[in-house]
Amino acid sequence: MPQATVHLVRHGEVHNPEGVLYGRLPEFHLSELGRRMAEQMAGYFGERQNDGANLVYLAASPLTRAQETAEPLAAALNLDIHTEERIIEAENRFEGMSGVKSRLRQPRYWPLLVNPLRPSWGEPYAAQVTRVMEAVQHARAAAITLAAGNTDPERPAEAVLVGHQLPIWVTRLAAERRRLWHDPRQRECALTSVTSLDFSDDALVRVRYTEPCADLLPGAANVPGA
Repeated sequence: MPQATVHLVRHGEVHNPEGVLYGRLPEFHLSELGRRMAEQMAGYFGERQNDGANLVYLAASPLTRAQETAEPLAAALNLDIHTEERIIEAENRFEGMSGVKSRLRQPRYWPLLVNPLRPSWGEPYAAQVTRVMEAVQHARAAAITLAAGNTDPERPAEAVLVGHQLPIWVTRLAAERRRLWHDPRQRECALTSVTSLDFSDDALVRVRYTEPCADLLPGAANVPGA
């Protein structure tokens, strides 16, 4: 059994009718569907808690969409939301633009595409992994401390971090020892998905993935973060 588990949860659908690449822009709220996703995801974790899961720590990115996704989860688990800057969305030079695909045909943007392996248009993938894993280790340690009174080995300490697709995805790639550069269309990190990192002491021993809101995903707007 793992000693601790940290769950990386992506936020729900965002109200974004213009298709803006919102990046770190602050005031993008969940859509009505996104709020349903957040409630359903909270129900998923609430059921796990009722079944004995030792969920003791909750944190979210400072961005509005992540905080709103975490709110029903906090209510379901009776936990406070800690704000975790290290799991914020990736920096992106296309932030605030709509119709990014068509803009990429304009020569003035080509210098940003010179190195897709890094990537040259935004925060390096490796830098994202470093900061997210620092947050993960902090959450793991916090959960273990909060669950110190629990001596049942069948109930590892668990933490939930609510964040964003790209930082979660590259952290998973790193955890699975895969290359970080990738096709953004092939990320297995759906809205309100859960990527779970299992630890034995401080060693990462397993990665798991689930989609508690799979029934709500068809037709949902899904703008990659970077």
